[in-house]
Amino acid sequence: MPVMTKPASSFINGTWVDGSGAFVSRHNPAVPEEAVTSYHQAGSADLAQAIQAAASAGTSWDGLGILARGRVLAAAAAAIRERAEEIAAVMTAEHGKTIAESRMEVDASADTFDYHAASARNPVGTEFPSSHPEERILTVRRPLGVVGVITPWNFPLQIPAWKIAPALLHGNTVVWKSASNTPGVSVLLMEALAASGIPAGVVNLILGPGQLGSELVSDPLVGGVTFTGSVPVGHHIRGIVCGRGAKLQLELGGHNATLVLPDADAELAATSVVAAAMGSTGQKCTATRRVILVGGGHEDFLARVKDKVSKLVLGPGTDASVQIGPVVSPSAREEINAAVEQALSEGGEILAQAVLPKGEGSYVAPTVLTGPRSMTICQEEVFGPVTTVLHAETLEEAIELANNTVFGLTAAVFSSDERAIRRCVSALQAGLVKVNAPTTGSELHAPFGGMKDSTFAGPREQNSAAAATFFTHEKTAYLRLAPKKA
Repeated sequence: MPVMTKPASSFINGTWVDGSGAFVSRHNPAVPEEAVTSYHQAGSADLAQAIQAAASAGTSWDGLGILARGRVLAAAAAAIRERAEEIAAVMTAEHGKTIAESRMEVDASADTFDYHAASARNPVGTEFPSSHPEERILTVRRPLGVVGVITPWNFPLQIPAWKIAPALLHGNTVVWKSASNTPGVSVLLMEALAASGIPAGVVNLILGPGQLGSELVSDPLVGGVTFTGSVPVGHHIRGIVCGRGAKLQLELGGHNATLVLPDADAELAATSVVAAAMGSTGQKCTATRRVILVGGGHEDFLARVKDKVSKLVLGPGTDASVQIGPVVSPSAREEINAAVEQALSEGGEILAQAVLPKGEGSYVAPTVLTGPRSMTICQEEVFGPVTTVLHAETLEEAIELANNTVFGLTAAVFSSDERAIRRCVSALQAGLVKVNAPTTGSELHAPFGGMKDSTFAGPREQNSAAAATFFTHEKTAYLRLAPKKA
């Protein structure tokens, strides 16, 4: 697995800049002694320079027009595809996910840039009738200005693509604070953007500690903030950004439930649950954290889940036979294992568990638990390959149990009962409800977002119309003709 051949850098005003902070390295979670990416962390002065550069570049970038900006996004998509294998290799080395998962993420990220590039030709406003015969009433969209983008490590290319592409399309400039665990992937995306011909200052990448995120969202020049990450950090950002009246988009955690009804197809449900709970080593906010069996007759489903989990192959993501890679860090491994031990101490039992590989690496055994609903793991998100099986006598009890959490990101139901399905779609408190499909996965052209503590009330991600609503201010123009001259 190749590592970065030179120290990484922040990208400020069109120039690669060594940060003024400490020199740090990101190590491979599968091979702890291997340093993948090294860089000097950016400091407060570097961030201030990036924000000022973005502010200065805004007028000329807006002035290009949306069609020209769309062509830049299309060029960025092509640049990502040209270096797809390199990006995937660095992603697997930094993150730990399998090379197959990394390749799929690179492809999906390029598609995201292409999708928003094509959206440049969507209608940009609406005309309303006027009571005055010589007047037109039009809506006009104008950019927010500088947008602060803060992204997590679990999808180090795709989530930035969801945010940066539409922000740029609608005339904004960007200061991007990327995740500290995946700096190399961030640099490769920034190189692709630079290769697309984007002007200096329009996108600025900051490689630095988490505290710079607070400084970024606090700056009065930043007109909008889009953040994906944990609930506590999201609430901290909400207090800052809303307090100063800027626009805010948050996508936070999840504690997603899958309901399995008695008439469910056992093989489909078991395959979907294992994939959604264990895929990407469970490091997805949309992962299945709870499986709620409704009524009786689930012996076949449970037998299939146990069999599938026990056969999962763990190891380094570079091995094509591996299905589950390591978690992102030793500290993450310790937190997940501690949560499982706590569940066992609270009356939980292990229904199924995969075998850990030999050797070093931040590996966690994919685990299916069962036990009382009072277990802490039934309420708190554990960001790893762990799910819990619970039971409910009726559909209404199952829906109530599924909704009994502060989160509301995704949910799924497996059944062929149309009446039960409609009830679940209506009553489950989740922004995405999947029917006979896993809680994970979404289409880039459909709105993505949650409810309750999983989000912030406002326009969703991904969908072009929702993106336009968030990344712009909508103005209404009344255009009345001047009187005719004699």
